[in-house]
Amino acid sequence: MKLYFLRHGEATWEDWTKADDERPLTKKGRKRVTAIAKTLRELEFHPNVILTSPLPRAYETAAIVSAELGIEFAMTPLLAPGFDLNGLRQLLNEHNARDILFVGHEPDFSLIIETLTGGKVRMAKAGLARVDLEDGATLTGQLVWLAPPKILQAL
Repeated sequence: MKLYFLRHGEATWEDWTKADDERPLTKKGRKRVTAIAKTLRELEFHPNVILTSPLPRAYETAAIVSAELGIEFAMTPLLAPGFDLNGLRQLLNEHNARDILFVGHEPDFSLIIETLTGGKVRMAKAGLARVDLEDGATLTGQLVWLAPPKILQAL
């Protein structure tokens, strides 16, 4: 099983005064995610399922990727900040798919990847990682690649 982790795009607003959970993507964030989504389409990236956090910045990221790839996506509160191994296990049980794209947040994704693979990573905004799950029962896997957004855009 291939697990893909896509961190939401840039959502840093200088004058943001509302709750952090309400921050949407910035114009730059939308532009970068759109470019990455086009690259993924050109690379024939086609996960079976796209699942996203309900927070606006992740939801918008998933919507852009979903539209470009022609794959529907679903929102799940399990991918909100605080996503952990128990949440991952529950999502894997609910979605019997070979390839799953998760759209969410840091530091959750880096911690999940470290737990699955034993390797430390740091997910950049709009960065994408692939972990091949070797054993679903013990949730062990191998980090196959980690692509920062500049590399994805350059492709």
